[in-house]
Order: sequence, then C-alpha cells, then structure tokens
Amino acid sequence: MTASRRPRIAAASRVAGPGAIRGSGRGLLAVTVCVVTLALPAWGETWRLTAGGPQSASLPWIGIIGTLVVPESNVRLEAMGSEHRIVWRQAYGGSLYKWQNSLEAIEIGLTDIGWVGALWETSKMPLQNVTYYTPFVTDDLRLLLDLFNDLHETLPALADAWEEQNQILLGASGVDTYHLMSTFPATRVEDLQGRKILAPGPSATWLEGTGAVPVNGGLSTYYTQISTGVADGVLTILSGAYPYRIHEVAPYITLVGIGAQFNGGVAINRDTWERLPADVQAVMSELGRDYSHALADEVNRRYEEALAAVRREGAQVTTLPDAEKRRWIDGLPDIAGQWVRSAEARGHPAGETLRAYLAALRARGGEPLRNWDEPR
Repeated sequence: MTASRRPRIAAASRVAGPGAIRGSGRGLLAVTVCVVTLALPAWGETWRLTAGGPQSASLPWIGIIGTLVVPESNVRLEAMGSEHRIVWRQAYGGSLYKWQNSLEAIEIGLTDIGWVGALWETSKMPLQNVTYYTPFVTDDLRLLLDLFNDLHETLPALADAWEEQNQILLGASGVDTYHLMSTFPATRVEDLQGRKILAPGPSATWLEGTGAVPVNGGLSTYYTQISTGVADGVLTILSGAYPYRIHEVAPYITLVGIGAQFNGGVAINRDTWERLPADVQAVMSELGRDYSHALADEVNRRYEEALAAVRREGAQVTTLPDAEKRRWIDGLPDIAGQWVRSAEARGHPAGETLRAYLAALRARGGEPLRNWDEPR
C-alpha cells in the first residue's frame, strides 16, 4: 500500500474515547514504556498508540520517533482544527522487541508504529536492499531518503513488500556514507591486498577486486576484533564508529565515499492505519516525510562532528585519491547484476527497481560513479 493510496482508506473502526486501548502487547508494555499525555478536549476522540524501537533512542532513526513524530502529532492535529488526539506509549531500547524482530513486531501489532531495519530482511524485503548492491552512487543521504519515499509511492513492488507484512512505510531512514578505518595507511588499492577488513553482509561485496579479505562483525564488536588482530580495518560509517571509539584501534581513516545507504524506516501497522480517521492519517503521512528529513539532518550533523572529533583526537584522516577510487570502482564485479539475477529468480522485479532507483537519482541531479543499470 503506498502513501498515494492512503487518502482512499476509510477508517474501519474507532477507539471508543479516552481509556480505550488496543490489546496487542499490553502486558509487555506495563513496566517498559513512557506514557505521553496531553490535555484533551472532552468532545474529542482519543487514539492510544504505541511507538517502539529495537535499539536505543540515542540512535537517530529511533530517537527521532520520540522527539518528532510523537510530540508533533498532537500539535499538528490541534493546528488543523481536529478534535482527535493521540495518547502515546513509547518503548525503545529493545524493551518491547529486538532488532531481529523489528518487522514482525509491527506486523502482528505488538507496536503500532516503529522502526524496521529492512537491511536485515533480505528474504522478505530484497528490493529494499538495492543500495547495498550499488556502491559509489551517492553520499547525499537526504536526496536518497526523499528518493526512496517517492519510489515507495510509484513502484508497487516496494510498497507491496511492506503491505505483505501488514504495514505501511511512513518515512525512509538511512545512514551516512561508508569509509575505511584501518591500522595501516591506505593510499592505493594495493594497500588492501591480503588485509582482513570488517565488512558484514552485502558490504563484503564492496571489497571484491581489491584483494582484501572480508570479515564479519558489527559495530559493537569492531573494536575488539581490530585490537586483537582478528581484523586490520573496517568499512563503516563515522557517525556510528566514533561513539564506539574505533579510531583508537584503527587510527588511519581513509575517506572513500562508498555511499549513503537506505536501511529501512518508520512504519505503521496496517490494521492500526485503517482504524485511524483521515485527519490522523494525513498527519502521520506528513510526519513520515518530516521524519526522513530530520533524520538526514541529524545523521549529517553527527557525521561532521565525528569527523572533526577523530581529527582532534589524533586520527590520520586522508582522502583516497580520485584515480585510486576509480580503480576501486572499476575493479568491482557486476554486483548489481548478480543481485538482480538472484532476486528475479525468486520472483522479485529487481531489474525494474534498480533502473527506477538510478533514473530517479539522476533526475534529482545525482551522478553515480558507476552506472550499475548498464552492465559491463
């Protein structure tokens, strides 16, 4: 179900005034949630909703739900003259569901809205992972998120992936561009030869052709893996690496610009959506787009702060020369083509998605450093 279809959805039922509450997950929420209440007009209807997230609210894709979507919803309802109000319950930090269950938690109504990590759903949501198979396309996160919000309205297959899991994407989320952090200086592609580089999941393919050996891991394990010699470096995002102090064990930071990535977004349970009146739906749709903008701004702020901080703290920050970056890009196999063939063999229109993604990017002024929709 796409956002463009939302105005045609009729409210199927209503929550009966203040005090009414949906039953899903009620027992689990009793000791783990924060209740946000506002003064409500006696004649207005109260809609009690739960907002959740599998990670800490210190992470921007989680935190902005609580700092923007939750408080702003009633402000906007009041501003438009609506008599409806929302009483929110919030459960973040994995208190309600864990990262590996983010999709299912919203599907079954354990939470009404919440963040979903599509990057972990390569089986149920393969098309949402297209950016991870098209490196060196764009470092512009805001452009990327606007683009994916639009694509979810124009490409039925993208919206259907959420609808099949009984939910609707309200706003896309993503992360800043990936760079190399290592125990050694890297000024040429040859410097990666034989080096063990942390690159989990699809990011391992970004090392193909460099001679590096990909190693699996995660932000919480990178420090130990590098300090103990399990790995010589990592492909990662600076906004995430700095809080984990990765620069202390991998002090050589090479700005490569592998690209910003779409990683999921804030979604709403479809059954909940269909119960909401049109004015509440309109506000939630608007807040979904604003969530993406606020997220991009916050991620970009954290990126710049992290870059300045690692420099102050002694890290050696350099930029990979353009000629070497071109060699890295040209040395990659047809990652996107391999992904397309694999996904289409399972019945997913990956080729159409790839072409639509890159066409939309170019239409917005983006200039991918490799045209993944033109196989070599």
